[in-house]
Amino acid sequence: MTLLLILALSLLALWWIAWSIDRRNAWSVAVYRAEHGDPERLEPHPGARQPALRAADVTDVDAAAVADPFVARDGERWYLFVEVVERARRRGAIGLATSADGITWRYERIVLREPFHLSYPYVFFDRGVHYMIPETRRANAVRLYRAEAFPYGWRFERELMRGDYHDPSIVRRDDRWWLFALRGRRELTLHGAERLEGTWTEHPASPLAVDDPSLVRPGGRITVVGDRLLRFAQDDAVDYGRAVRAFEIVALDTSRYEERELPGSPILVASGRGWNADGMHHVDLVDAGDGTLLAYVDGKCIVRCFRPRKGARRVGAVLTTPIRHASRKGTLRASR
Repeated sequence: MTLLLILALSLLALWWIAWSIDRRNAWSVAVYRAEHGDPERLEPHPGARQPALRAADVTDVDAAAVADPFVARDGERWYLFVEVVERARRRGAIGLATSADGITWRYERIVLREPFHLSYPYVFFDRGVHYMIPETRRANAVRLYRAEAFPYGWRFERELMRGDYHDPSIVRRDDRWWLFALRGRRELTLHGAERLEGTWTEHPASPLAVDDPSLVRPGGRITVVGDRLLRFAQDDAVDYGRAVRAFEIVALDTSRYEERELPGSPILVASGRGWNADGMHHVDLVDAGDGTLLAYVDGKCIVRCFRPRKGARRVGAVLTTPIRHASRKGTLRASR
């Protein structure tokens, strides 16, 4: 009897250890540059630390990851807004880093936090005001925030649309606003409005793509490079956040939409080693003003971690399953 008890406890211990080992994506942010200004030829910036910003650089919360970099400039200062995943809450908030040259970055602090998950802090400037449209799908809405005291103070302005939208990406083109987003997990949608605070209506060609994980999810700022308007997409076909694909938007008006993939796409892929060994899923291209095209990107490496509470919950579920089944059968007999 004692031997059987020891064997049973040993088996439970092995299950607990095995089920406590977890895999998580450790995301970091890096600075790249476009060789000869070509967005299809991105490379790590030789003057930047790679990665430029890590979870370990976050000083005001215990961070598990930093991702989704978007850059804004105000005078001579550079501002980098990122998703910061707080380890304890397992929820994203928006963090800020600053730089004097766009190459070397110093983390400052969390600048926007909500009771729900925030990510993808798409910052942009319009008529003298800085705005941000982060992903707020947990609030079942696309929400617009306005800077009251840029870059640290943000307030909620209004909802642009209701619904389950991932990674909303906005651009102004030909005196009209356009908003791309992943609806649910299946559809790349396009909405338009004459004014930022106006009524947003879905484009006749929307959804632009359905059930194609290699291109339906936005992967960074919609950007004009030369005479081309570029859209970036996460390639999630094999695994989440594996690569970034690039498309030129060749037709965009109230009745037509057309795009074509660039010959050099995907422009960012997993490196196989280091901080971006297992994937890259975001890019924000910024003209540095001296002829250099900088790219702010993120990458992931899969790390193993030990989560004893998760293992204990799974062991507990296995042990209590027969009891739950027996209780259910007993209830059924009694009801008869």
